[in-house]
Amino acid sequence: MDTAPHPLGDQDEARRAALVDSLPRPSADTPLLAELQLDARRRIELRGRKFPRPERTRVITVANQKGGVGKTTTTVNLAAALAQAGLQVLVLDNDPQGNASTALGIDHRAGTPSIYEVLVDTAPMHEAVQESPDVPGLWCLPATIDLSGAEIELVSMVARETRLRTALDGYFEWRQRQGLEQIDYVFVDCPPSLGLLTVNAFVVAREVLIPIQCEYYALEGLSQLLKTIELIQAHLNPGLAVSTILLTMYDARTNLAQQVAQEVRTHFPERTLRTTVPRSVRISEAPSYGQTVMTYDGSSSGALAYLEAARELAERAVPSTTTPTTAGVPGGSAQEDQ
Repeated sequence: MDTAPHPLGDQDEARRAALVDSLPRPSADTPLLAELQLDARRRIELRGRKFPRPERTRVITVANQKGGVGKTTTTVNLAAALAQAGLQVLVLDNDPQGNASTALGIDHRAGTPSIYEVLVDTAPMHEAVQESPDVPGLWCLPATIDLSGAEIELVSMVARETRLRTALDGYFEWRQRQGLEQIDYVFVDCPPSLGLLTVNAFVVAREVLIPIQCEYYALEGLSQLLKTIELIQAHLNPGLAVSTILLTMYDARTNLAQQVAQEVRTHFPERTLRTTVPRSVRISEAPSYGQTVMTYDGSSSGALAYLEAARELAERAVPSTTTPTTAGVPGGSAQEDQ
């Protein structure tokens, strides 16, 4: 890879820096101006920027056994942001609800080749993978309603915990034979339970990304999730590591959100991204249009936050396999505002 300095690139960086420096400086008593300034800075720094390509494919499972924390939203928007930045990204929709498939505009009606056929019938993955119609370089293995019965069917099958990993390895080999580009990132969306589908997602991955909502009881269940990951490390996937924690649904106007964010950063300082994802109407609206917020409204606060989180993820080193501990974590100790 060419690492020599590029004068045009240096000029572009200098231009971006000058524009950022020209923005007005907000103070503590101007929160609206601070939010506008943050969005403007992100828009200047990130629009059109290419992110670094990893040396080898990074396989990241997005998991949290607590529902409603933004797992699917985080999966599809980080994937779309990385693809828009010039990378090849694959999303494995491993949730029977199929919400990731919906957000990426992927057909997942009953009868569509899907992750169910891959897991249960050992069908080749390339026969079911579809490219997103909105973002070039973004691919998805969809989930259909059939996946809801897969947990029961997998129980009696040989190598039931490793079927997704075997299928993904076969897909990489197929792409290589076809002369296609290497996939840079694989994101696995999980159901909010710890059944065989989630176990397959942990076994296929090298990294776990945990979205944590900035609300009461945010850390509820996190200890159990980390214990499960330790068991997976010990028995099925020694290379698995919790690499990233992303704070979602952040509302800077409330003491609660600030307390939760501080608590998470205190206990997991190296793994928690600097970027927080705000509560956003645009993020909530996008799936109803079969889109991610990156294509639905790329200039919104939510889209810019996910774009910055994607850059931070791309620039972070892959951690060791040490799993963080929740010893001393007072789950959900932050108190609500009165």
